[in-house]
Amino acid sequence: MKAETHMPQPRSSQLSRRGMLTAGGALGLTAVLAACGSEKKDGEKTKGGAAKSGPWRFKDDRGETAKRDATPENIVAFTGVAAALFDYGIECKGVFGPTKTKDGKADVQAGDMDVSKLTVIGNEWGRFSIEKYAGLAPDLLISTMFDAKGTLWYVPEESSDKILKLAPSVGISVYDRQLTQPLQRILALAESLGADVESDKVVKAKKRFEAASERLREVAKAHKDIKVLVGSASQELFYVSGSDLSVDLEYFKALGVNIIEPPKKAKKASGGWFENLSWENVDQYDADLIMMDNRTSALQPAVLDESKPTWRKLPAVKAGQVIPRVTEPIFSYDKCAPILEDLADAIEKAKKLKKSA
Repeated sequence: MKAETHMPQPRSSQLSRRGMLTAGGALGLTAVLAACGSEKKDGEKTKGGAAKSGPWRFKDDRGETAKRDATPENIVAFTGVAAALFDYGIECKGVFGPTKTKDGKADVQAGDMDVSKLTVIGNEWGRFSIEKYAGLAPDLLISTMFDAKGTLWYVPEESSDKILKLAPSVGISVYDRQLTQPLQRILALAESLGADVESDKVVKAKKRFEAASERLREVAKAHKDIKVLVGSASQELFYVSGSDLSVDLEYFKALGVNIIEPPKKAKKASGGWFENLSWENVDQYDADLIMMDNRTSALQPAVLDESKPTWRKLPAVKAGQVIPRVTEPIFSYDKCAPILEDLADAIEKAKKLKKSA
């Protein structure tokens, strides 16, 4: 099966390498937000976020410490990480991962970055130009990690040794934890790189995220009967995600959202991430609200409406109760707050539907 065709994109075809999406920790929202900017040892930051002159260091989620004689300037990062850093005022010189769509427009994972000004060293899974990367004279490479082994996302394993010799690297884990944890880690990293994390923009974004979290908690409590199915589509299969290994879904679940959970046995083939369903069996679960993978690698509802009769028959589809899922969030408070707000709105508006026949 091609990596681009289904829910976890390269994940389901690379299960032995990384797992798939991400999972939940037990940190409370208030404690996590309070921890932001507290890692003075990791990033050697000065008050106000300006990176201090002299040596730079940052301890990443692999337990490895990246070091430079000065704060890195030529930064190359996975597209989603670069987009998050951009929200904090840190611009990357190069990116790898989904950045441009086939028509040259910005991919959903590019956030607010001007993709026409970015050096893209690999726009697809398995594509990473070592020559382009070396030509940027990189000071630092940054990516997320979707497994316990510390595999850097979208850095090809077959050439990782050559790539990682060219510059220090930082891995931010989005595995086995809730959404709040990578948010805090990206913020700490941005601060170490010179971001002003005490600016009005950042403070307001964090407050908005906190308010959105509390609202989702309240809405979920008031609408416990609304069952939410999280899916993704390829031409051949429909994928139903469980919350166990996804930073966003685990956080939603912790806030009380009633997420439909496939049996563990059904998720075994995907390493525990999701269940594969044929389109003939897509009505296996009774969902009141469906969240669908918004990445360009997945078939979108408009396409399914035209091509999959069994999809059109689903009660939630008939009722118009289908919303996008930001499957790989941009880990800035500015980008994650709307995710929570939109889900709260959808659950609040959703009607309880009759079971499919």
